[in-house]
Amino acid sequence: MSSSTRFFDGHNDFLLRLMKMPAPREETWLGTGRTGHLDLTRMKEAGFAGGLFAIFVPPASGGPPPDFKALMANPPYDLPIPPEMDHRIAQPDAFGMAGLLHWMERVAPDEFKVCRSGAEIRASMNDGVIAGVMHMEGAEAIDPDFDALFLFHEMGLRSLGPVWSRPTIFGHGAPMAFPGSPDIGPGLTDTGKDLVRLCNGLGIMIDLSHMNEAGFNDVAAISTAPLVATHSNAHALCTSPRNLTDRQLHAIRDTGGLVGFNFATFYLNPDGTAASDTSWDTMRRQLDYLITEAGEDHVGLGSDFDGCVLPDLIGDVTGVPRLFQALADSGYDDLILTKLARENWLACLERSLKPAS
Repeated sequence: MSSSTRFFDGHNDFLLRLMKMPAPREETWLGTGRTGHLDLTRMKEAGFAGGLFAIFVPPASGGPPPDFKALMANPPYDLPIPPEMDHRIAQPDAFGMAGLLHWMERVAPDEFKVCRSGAEIRASMNDGVIAGVMHMEGAEAIDPDFDALFLFHEMGLRSLGPVWSRPTIFGHGAPMAFPGSPDIGPGLTDTGKDLVRLCNGLGIMIDLSHMNEAGFNDVAAISTAPLVATHSNAHALCTSPRNLTDRQLHAIRDTGGLVGFNFATFYLNPDGTAASDTSWDTMRRQLDYLITEAGEDHVGLGSDFDGCVLPDLIGDVTGVPRLFQALADSGYDDLILTKLARENWLACLERSLKPAS
């Protein structure tokens, strides 16, 4: 497979990094500074052809980001989870990040487009324009009456995770702990179940990453759409509560859904540490397992760029071609690599972003 293989990525936290950066933001977006994991210049260099861009509202306490390498250096660990956040606190940052996604399109209209349907995503990528899809990681900004959901949908929201690891009025997340089972705590609230039904009706994909097992089960029982976990790995190989059991992977397969292979070292390393010396063999074993259990048509990429500790072998978005080359060297053929790179995501999004009739 060519080192310039174009790919679709299921999760990144670039909008949060962009929001936190001091002016001029154009340098962060266009890539003159080459900080973090993503910018337009490196995305084009790497073959990043489209992706879900997360709106994630950080804990209200502010301060510097956690040092995950230190916090996860010596398992077992169970990191404290921030308390539930009211929608009136969450909305300013959430609306700000939604605006930044559209600002990115305005700054580079010939190179980046906010897309709202599977057909738009595929057409944009075919035209060589990066397809950006608005995603929400944790629905703290959605009010109990769902008024904000309709507004975000009009702005382009097409993928939503009801919870991050902290609880919301919609449900409970999987803790940042190791080792641990995703079968912890209650599932969706009644309001959360209503949220799933509304998202089905609007054609907003429900993201199961960060959801605990009871919440996963509730979505599976209610939703009429494919089950999707945008950035998760296999619990059998790394026993983080954030990773998916075999049963969950089978449910994703059986509904025509998708799991996005997460580059975060603490969901890759078998010992649960955030150490960045993760090997190609460790990454390949995770992908082998996901493909075996979920099926070769139901696995894509879900990098978690700008939101995690990456393997040194990847480093930033420009390392994705090295991952593809390592997989090719280990025996992955061009058909599997093309599915993994983009075709599985495109097919899943075409199935998932259709409003319920």
